[in-house]
Amino acid sequence: EVQLVESGGGTVQAGGSLKLSCEASGFTFDDHAIGWFRQAPRQDREGVSYISIFDGDTYYADSVKGRFTISSDNAKNTVYLQMNSLKPEDTGVYYCAANLPPPRFLPQAMGPFVFGSWGQGTQVTVSS
Repeated sequence: EVQLVESGGGTVQAGGSLKLSCEASGFTFDDHAIGWFRQAPRQDREGVSYISIFDGDTYYADSVKGRFTISSDNAKNTVYLQMNSLKPEDTGVYYCAANLPPPRFLPQAMGPFVFGSWGQGTQVTVSS
């Protein structure tokens, strides 16, 4: 069974940092890409960052470039999102997702990948 479990969310003041984790299981981690998405209240879900586990390629949305860093620990089947210099507009539920074909639920593209296997999400709240 495919599982993606996010952790590390919380409440921080603007300028603070959080590190999110996404632990994956049930598929061949090294063959896929893992993406981070976020959704604020009353807004569409947006892609934040992804990493191609098989070639290390990464992508960042312009809104987080220079502040967020995505990385992976392949031995632990885990992807991290280090978030620094957080802003109130970074507030939202953060989801990790895998590009497992075929996409399962609510597929959403980011770069060349379509992500359709989702975790349950973790809340990030940045206060001003």
